[in-house]
Amino acid sequence: MAPSPDVIIAAFEQTGIIPVFYHDDADVCLEVLQACYDGGLRVFEFTSRGENARKNFAILRDKKLATMPDLYLGIGTIKNAADAAVYTGMGADFIVCPVTDPETAAYCRSENILWIPGCMTPSEVSVAEKNEAKLVKLFPGNVLGPGYVRAIKPLFPQLKFMPTGGVEPTQVSMDAWFDAGVVCVGMGSNLLSKTLIESGDWQALKEKIVQTFAFLRAMK
Repeated sequence: MAPSPDVIIAAFEQTGIIPVFYHDDADVCLEVLQACYDGGLRVFEFTSRGENARKNFAILRDKKLATMPDLYLGIGTIKNAADAAVYTGMGADFIVCPVTDPETAAYCRSENILWIPGCMTPSEVSVAEKNEAKLVKLFPGNVLGPGYVRAIKPLFPQLKFMPTGGVEPTQVSMDAWFDAGVVCVGMGSNLLSKTLIESGDWQALKEKIVQTFAFLRAMK
């Protein structure tokens, strides 16, 4: 049974940085998960984007259960309730979507699992709110920008926002987004460098995560 949505949201806010990752190779997935954990991150979004997604998610879940009891492992790129059900059954702690799908929302409510819809427009954010979203993913972040968050936050004072895409692991980028009022940021290849992953430099990857974490702490 997944932890309650409120517990997961609190973990998102505390960690502040949500790594977003997929790879076909299970060993690479395990190394990246370990580097993120060793770097201090306690939330991890694996994305359902490739043919080995379910198999590799199961491997990561087993690793989490065995050695990372305080990690929350969720699944991203979920576009319908059927896929949400599959991953909930496999032990996902939360569901992240690139779209705002009311059927997925209803399923997640029925299972008391955190549903994080992806939104781009105020209308989509409004649909998310009507379907009881508490945390909304703003995607693609590189198109929207921190100014967009400032503009829509007053319209939705009860909602929390997380941009994904376009957030960079620099002090300037992190300051801009958090100053605009987001509670956490999702980061894919900007944080989880393809170069470091392809070369298998897991120590350097961990150090990059530690450095990015330091940028976040410097703001508080």
